[in-house]
Amino acid sequence: MTDWAAFAGIATAVTLLLLVLARVSAGYARLPTRDDVEWLSALPDDADHLDTTDAPRPRDQPAAMSTGLLLANVAFSHGLFLVVLVGGALVTQVPAEALGISVSTRELALGVGFGVLLSLVNTGAGAVAHRFGYAPSADLRSLMSPSSASGWVLLLGVILPLVAVFEEFLFRAVLVGAFATGFALSPWLLAAVSSVLFALGHGAQGTAGVVVTGSLGLVLAAGYVLTGSLLVVVVAHYLVNALEFVVYEGLGVEFAWQG
Repeated sequence: MTDWAAFAGIATAVTLLLLVLARVSAGYARLPTRDDVEWLSALPDDADHLDTTDAPRPRDQPAAMSTGLLLANVAFSHGLFLVVLVGGALVTQVPAEALGISVSTRELALGVGFGVLLSLVNTGAGAVAHRFGYAPSADLRSLMSPSSASGWVLLLGVILPLVAVFEEFLFRAVLVGAFATGFALSPWLLAAVSSVLFALGHGAQGTAGVVVTGSLGLVLAAGYVLTGSLLVVVVAHYLVNALEFVVYEGLGVEFAWQG
């Protein structure tokens, strides 16, 4: 018999820890800002590397986390939380149907189509937002972008799939599917709540990024409710992230908008 209360406790703990970690990490996962450039420009022309370490940084903000360290942090935290959630589901005997776990070519095809459509909408919305000066911060995306072919293989083949699987499992399969089944709650109400939490977990992207991410989360949640499939939203989520990295960082399309 499923112990829904115990599983809900595990899921709630993971969600809270994730939000705390995201908030703490946001302060370190940053690229140089306009203030940093002005700070460096204000240093004497003969200042060497050691001089810069003693000079006060603007707003006492920490330096940016390296790409490798950031990717390792993402892989470790998401992987660990995914193991905890899956283990909790097994121990408390949550049925696979409640989580939307199934595999079929139809679901895979729906996920691909859904992901491509969302990516096109996301790209268009980004262009419009950038045109009016409200584009989400690209600092985190830029910092996560590798500079080598092997780095791109790691990002596209390991990191982004892991992110998609974990986030969809938590925010859609657990917080929407399992909670709706176990506590007889409206999946649409849970979709709204989980989307807010999903947005808060992406605070490093700035206010505009939180709004865009929350909207994307709501659309993914709707897709999950309508299809009842975790695979559909995992594939869609992955494609949105992967295509965004490839288009903006790999192909440099964003620079065309800046011109």
